[in-house]
Amino acid sequence: MREEAGSIPGARLWVTGQSAIEHDLQPVEANDLKVAELFIAIPIALLILVWVFGTLAFLVPFLLAAAAIPTTLGIVWIFANYMELATYVTQMVSLIGLGIAIDYSLLVVYRYREERLRGRAKTDAIVQTMSTAGRAVVFSGTAVAIGLALMLAMPLPFMRGFGLAGLLIPIVSVLAALTLLPVLLFLLADPLDRVRLVPRGVADRRDDPENGFWPRLARRIMRRPVLFAASATTLLLLLAAPVLGLQLGPGSNKGIPQDLEAVRGLNVLAAEAGEGALAPTEIVIDAGAPGGGSAPAVAAAVRRLVSGLEADPEVAGVVVGQGLDHADSTGRYLHLQAIGRHEYGVPEAQRFVDRLREELIPRAGFPADVEVLAGGGPPFGVDFLDLTYGVFPWLVVAVLLLTYVLLVRAFRSLLLPLKAIILNLLSIGAAYGLLVAVFKWGFGEPFGLTSFDQIEGWIPVFLFAMLFGLSMDYEVFLVSRMREEWDARGDNEEAVAAGLAKTGRLVTAAGLIMVAAFSGFVAGSIVGLQQFGFGLATAILIDVTIVRALLVPSAMKLFGRWNWWLPERVARVVRVEPSPLHPRPAGSAADAAR
Repeated sequence: MREEAGSIPGARLWVTGQSAIEHDLQPVEANDLKVAELFIAIPIALLILVWVFGTLAFLVPFLLAAAAIPTTLGIVWIFANYMELATYVTQMVSLIGLGIAIDYSLLVVYRYREERLRGRAKTDAIVQTMSTAGRAVVFSGTAVAIGLALMLAMPLPFMRGFGLAGLLIPIVSVLAALTLLPVLLFLLADPLDRVRLVPRGVADRRDDPENGFWPRLARRIMRRPVLFAASATTLLLLLAAPVLGLQLGPGSNKGIPQDLEAVRGLNVLAAEAGEGALAPTEIVIDAGAPGGGSAPAVAAAVRRLVSGLEADPEVAGVVVGQGLDHADSTGRYLHLQAIGRHEYGVPEAQRFVDRLREELIPRAGFPADVEVLAGGGPPFGVDFLDLTYGVFPWLVVAVLLLTYVLLVRAFRSLLLPLKAIILNLLSIGAAYGLLVAVFKWGFGEPFGLTSFDQIEGWIPVFLFAMLFGLSMDYEVFLVSRMREEWDARGDNEEAVAAGLAKTGRLVTAAGLIMVAAFSGFVAGSIVGLQQFGFGLATAILIDVTIVRALLVPSAMKLFGRWNWWLPERVARVVRVEPSPLHPRPAGSAADAAR
């Protein structure tokens, strides 16, 4: 259109509208995502992996990702021929696929190293690794898939597309971890481990099973579990408190770069005709029969509706139109336009839709057999939020129930899955609260983040789906090792401390890589992606520090022997071995909880 329109002597021509804005926005989105991947996520992931592995074995996660990500993208491409997918689904697959590949590789490679240090032969070490760490990967991937697949059940096509991609990523990654990763271990792990990148002395001090950071932290938590649990819970609740001021919106053109040509044209139009001119409210009147639109009762009701619209403080103008702009060729359907003073996504426009549907249309007094429908920009925004959040709570309940059943089987416990779900909800609530504080209250402005009154309506849904799955990923890694230690030792305090000491560093490293990956969105220029990236990065940072490193072990110390209780009847239902409640050990009241 711009090429055909050319230029007008003495005037400035802008092509604007939703299609033009999306056209101009696509290269901006692509550049922001490219920066997130190539200049933030991958370099930071490399540095963390080199430090954690200390040898060339850090290449193993990238080899796994190089197999899992293209395979997932190929499957997504097949589905893209049959359903609507957003353009940045591919970037989501790449970022989450890289993060999950690193998570699984960290867990498996470290367990393989541990088994080799115990003197096992290569083949025996791989078998033992896959029967322990490999089992944890299966449960972890299933938990991630349950969380991300939530979006498949959302009643909006673009969310279902993300749900499909989110379901495929962990499935393909788990299959690659169970098939390709053992081969990589057998062929490459030992040779790569011989090439050191971190001096052995530094690595030995870091990995010291008695005096390293994680063993020392575990002992401190075991000595003062109440202090750690109370402090961490209080902090999470304080961070979550601002969520009470959460205000959702369908999105706004104010949240995208204002120097785009289509946006400059929109701003000129808004200044002259009102911000709602680009996406006005479209009112369609169905008179029920051909020629019904010219009936005296319908015409009188239309006049009353127009008068009501013109008197409304949000309406800058009403367009009745002539000919086919007002009525179709049969005379059954009539069309009006209400141009708002504000953009379609802001609260003023949303309140106008409520007045239109609940007051103005009923007050116009249309005959009973006449149907009046309101569409266009503002009504679409209201309907989007109503439809999304009418379904979302029920899907959350379904995800919680499915996850609980899965974790009962993974942990062989009734209490630990409930604890995991509650702590996940706390960390997600803290992320929601920080979103309000940083973007609505403006605490992020000194750091270059754009202050905005509303959080875009799709963001809490996406955050919950992604964070619930990824957080459960880390929970499975940590608690599965604690369960293994409990089965071997029969002592709750020793099992919790040993599990944290052996997996705390891995969980934290994996989480920090995901934080780096999602922080790239925060550096972008689109408010919605800034909010999305900030929510993901902060929630994962909270999860792998406050929740997994402090709150999980302190709570498990306090729960004592009840952590590991799975009655025989429940065990038969989930088809695992029962875990009877151990008798209280003799000793002090403090020991009785063990």
